[in-house]
Amino acid sequence: MITECALLDVRPGEEAEFEEAFREARPLVAVQPGFRSLRLERCVENRSRYLLLIEWERLADHTEGFRRSTEYEQWRALLHHFYELFPTVEHFESVSLAPR
Repeated sequence: MITECALLDVRPGEEAEFEEAFREARPLVAVQPGFRSLRLERCVENRSRYLLLIEWERLADHTEGFRRSTEYEQWRALLHHFYELFPTVEHFESVSLAPR
């Protein structure tokens, strides 16, 4: 499993509109092959910052599947204009902490 992580800095004053657009955009990613879950969290200290966490079966499900889909074009049109700076998106995998 891969976790996609992005810090989204929304232009101040547009948080409510962003959240509404995100509600509309969420189904676009949820139907993608390899999609497992999505969480959007709002920062307590900086109310214009959000943390997006999406779990995928494989890295390619995001980078080759979703990003090359027609749904991604809709996602981008709904959300990308809210960002002050384009977010950095990184991918993480679990680390085994079991004793060796």
